[in-house]
Amino acid sequence: MRPGISLLLAPCLALVLGLAGAAPAAAEIEGYASYDASSTCHPKPRAGTEYLGRWVARHYGGGYVGFGRACSKKDGPTSEHQTGRAFDWSLDASSKRDRRTAQGFMRRVFAADGRGNEDALARRMGIMYLIWDDQMYPAWTGFRPEPYLSSSCKSRRKCSRTLRHRDHVHVSLSRRGARGVTSWYDARL
Repeated sequence: MRPGISLLLAPCLALVLGLAGAAPAAAEIEGYASYDASSTCHPKPRAGTEYLGRWVARHYGGGYVGFGRACSKKDGPTSEHQTGRAFDWSLDASSKRDRRTAQGFMRRVFAADGRGNEDALARRMGIMYLIWDDQMYPAWTGFRPEPYLSSSCKSRRKCSRTLRHRDHVHVSLSRRGARGVTSWYDARL
């Protein structure tokens, strides 16, 4: 090898060897989703919504009830179901087994990852909020549970099991989560 070339190659070789031993860059994680009101009707589940709903039912049991809902022309969308950004996962809050299933899912999505990111899977999946068994878990409060009562109900006692979310878990997604463009969906869709 000619001396001039070896002098040029030495820094390149050192750079390549140094990069090979370097730790990979930390993967970015999404922030907490803020509340994003429904605005445009899209009664069919969006790609990320349908994929996540089926993934949850496949990995945890229960049923995926992922159909959308039509909007009225007068009122427009009033729910993320009507914009393709929400699905319902059928579980029964009066069943010990189903309560454990829901708790297991929530423990997993609200757990910290290896880098210390709280609620890591929920943020990566684009979950905006969950409602289950009279509780809402909104991303904008760090998924801390708070009492939930449907606006259609005057009191818990006069409210149906469905409106109380005692026969299903409601999962609403951010727009990016519903489209399947958050980091959890990479190479899945």
